Amino acid sequence: MGCTVSAEDKAAAERSKMIDKNLREDGEKAAREVKLLLLGAGESGKSTIVKQMKIIHEDGYSEEECRQYRAVVYSNTIQSIMAIVKAMGIPWPGSHSRGLPASGRDDARQLFALSCAAEEQGVLPDDLSGVIRRLWADHGVQACFGRSREYQLNDSAAYYLNDLERIAQSDYIPTQQDVLRTRVKTTGIVETHFTFKDLHFKMFDVGGQRSERKKWIHCFEGVTAIIFCVALSAYDLVLAEDEEMNRMHESMKLFDSICNNKWFTDTSIILFLNKKDLFEEKITHSPLVICFPEYTGANKYDEAASYIQSKFEDLNKRKDTKEIYTHFTCATDTKNVQFVFDAVTDVIIKNNLKDCGLF
Repeated sequence: MGCTVSAEDKAAAERSKMIDKNLREDGEKAAREVKLLLLGAGESGKSTIVKQMKIIHEDGYSEEECRQYRAVVYSNTIQSIMAIVKAMGIPWPGSHSRGLPASGRDDARQLFALSCAAEEQGVLPDDLSGVIRRLWADHGVQACFGRSREYQLNDSAAYYLNDLERIAQSDYIPTQQDVLRTRVKTTGIVETHFTFKDLHFKMFDVGGQRSERKKWIHCFEGVTAIIFCVALSAYDLVLAEDEEMNRMHESMKLFDSICNNKWFTDTSIILFLNKKDLFEEKITHSPLVICFPEYTGANKYDEAASYIQSKFEDLNKRKDTKEIYTHFTCATDTKNVQFVFDAVTDVIIKNNLKDCGLF
C-alpha cells in the first residue's frame, strides 16, 4: 500500500512553511530597524549630530525652517557677548565699571539695556548690533574672550560675533551651518526618524545636564546602539550646573555608568570624541594636565587625543566580550559626520545580522 499524504498533513506542512517564512521576514525586518540612543554630558554635541542627520539624510533645512532659527542665532550672539562682558567684571548699568574705556562702558550699559527686549522679540536692531560690533572689537573684550575657559561661554561665540555684519542684515536668513552652530539646551527627549542603507533609524537625543538624566531610563529598552558624545575641548572646563566638577571627568563618570550598565550588555557602544577642531586649537596653549595631572605627553593634538581615547576605553570592564567603537568627530562638519556615520552604520548592520542569526 503506497504512502499518501492527507489533506490535513498538507495543510499542516503549508502552515509550517508559512510560519518559517514569517519568522524569517520578521527577523529581517528587525535587523533593519535601528534604535539609536545619543547620550553624553551637556554641550557635548548630541543635538548637532541630530541636525546633521536631517542635513545628510532628509534633504536638510528648508529656507522657511532656516528662517525660524534666526531668533536663536540672535539670542546666541547676544548671550555670548553678554557673557564676555560680565566676565570682565562689568556690573549692571548704573554701577562703576572697570576693564573698558569710557566709550566701552557706555556700550556695555547699552548692551544690557537693549538686549532683553531684542531677545524677547527675536530681533537684532541696528543700534544693538552696532554696540555688539564695537564691544567685540575692543582689546579688553578680546583678551577676556581668550580666557573663556574661566567662565561659561557658547562654543559658537566667535563664529557668530566674527560674522556680525552678515547676520545683522535685515534680510538675513540663517545658513545650514548657522543652524548647526545654534545652541538650545535640550530638555526632554527628541526623536528623529530617517532611512539609510535600507535601515530604518529612530534616533533619540536626550538632554545631557544632570537634571535631565533621570529621563534616560525611559529610552533604554530595545536599544540597538548607543552613540556616546564627549566634548574633547571640555578638558579644561567646569560644568555649568556644578562649577566644582571638571567636564571631562563628568563625561568619564557618565561613560563608565553607561558602558558597564547591565541594560547594555548586548548593545553596541559607539564613542564620539567630538569637537576635535576646538581641541586641536586649544591644546597648544591650555595643557592637558589641567584635567589629567598624571599626563606626561606633549600638548599636541595626536598624542593628547590618543591619551583621552585610552582613558575612556579603559573604563570598559568587559573588554573580552565588548568592543568600543571610537571615532574622532567634528559635529559641525557635515562631511566628517557623513563619513563617520557611514562607518557606524556598517558596524550596526554587521552586529544586527549577527544577533538575528543572519550573518
